[in-house]
Amino acid sequence: MKFISGKKMSMTQVWNGDKVIGVTPVQAGPCVITQVKSKTKDGYEALQLAYGERKEKNINKPQRGHVKNLNIKPAHFREFRTDQAESFKVGDVVTVGTFKVGDIVNVTGTSKGKGFQGVVKRHHFHGFRKTHGNKDQERMGGSVGPKGPAHVFKGMRMGGRMGGDRVTTTNMEVVEVNEAENILFLKGAVPGAINGLVLIAGQGDLQVNLKAVAPEVPVETPAEEPKVEAAVETPVEIKAEETPVAQETK
Repeated sequence: MKFISGKKMSMTQVWNGDKVIGVTPVQAGPCVITQVKSKTKDGYEALQLAYGERKEKNINKPQRGHVKNLNIKPAHFREFRTDQAESFKVGDVVTVGTFKVGDIVNVTGTSKGKGFQGVVKRHHFHGFRKTHGNKDQERMGGSVGPKGPAHVFKGMRMGGRMGGDRVTTTNMEVVEVNEAENILFLKGAVPGAINGLVLIAGQGDLQVNLKAVAPEVPVETPAEEPKVEAAVETPVEIKAEETPVAQETK
C-alpha cells in the first residue's frame, strides 16, 4: 500500500482530449517518515508521516524532541498501517511521485461543520404536508417512539450537531500528477474544507526518496549571424605635387 498526507485546494477542471474533468487538487507531501512501528515493539506495523510546516514555538516540546534529528518543523503527524514497515527507515521522504495517473485511491478528511441542524437537512427527512390544517409542522421530526416503554431509544434520528466527522471517499481516480509542485489532481470532490488535512491511500508499492523531475524546457539555439567580410582597403599612393622653385632675380 502507498499513502501520503496533504491539504485540499479549491476545485478546478482539466481537459482530457475533448472532455473536461472536474478535479480537486491536493497539495501532497513531501512527507518525512518520523517513526517505524513494528509488531515486536508496538504490536502492529505502521509508518508515521510528518507533513506541513509551522513555527517552532507552536510545536510542543515532546514533538520537537521526537524530530530533533530530522531538522523539520512539521504541523501534522499521521500513521498509516502497512505490512512492509520494516522496509523503510526514519528520515525517508514520501512524495507524489509514488502515485501514477490512473491509480485508484481512498481519501480521508474531516467534513465541514454545519452546526445544529434539523432532521430535514441532517437526515434528509421528507417533511410533513403543508396543507389540510397543518400549521408550523413542515420540518418537525414527528414521533420519536411509542407510549410504552416511555423513553426514547438510543440511535433515534433527531436534530443535532451536523458535520465535523471523519469521512472517507473511496475509488477516486488520479487524473494528473505534478511532481514539480507536489500536487495530485483527483477526479471528483474531496471531503473537508479548503486547506483541510486529507489522507490519501491506494494499492501499490510505496516508493521513497524520489527526486522531482523538472519539466524539460526547450532551449533555442541562437541563429548564426551572417558573416560580413571586412572590406580590405587598398593603399592609394598619393604623389606629392612639385612646388615651383622661385628663380632668383639678379
